[in-house]
Amino acid sequence: MATTVTAKGQVTIPKPVRDMLGIVPGSKVDFHRAADVSVVLVRADKKRAASRFERLRGHVGKASIQMPSWL
Repeated sequence: MATTVTAKGQVTIPKPVRDMLGIVPGSKVDFHRAADVSVVLVRADKKRAASRFERLRGHVGKASIQMPSWL
């Protein structure tokens, strides 16, 4: 994937790469030079985007349940 560098030296990280690394607004990234002189983009912070299942964790069984009057 290629991207263009702006006049300010900024680039847009392509969405598939952001999704793969869990990069969301506010995430920190770091650049490392590999042995073959290529540059590697890595996630610098420990947080990652919560999956749709993780966002629901703790919500099961929280609905109000009405007990039947015959109990």
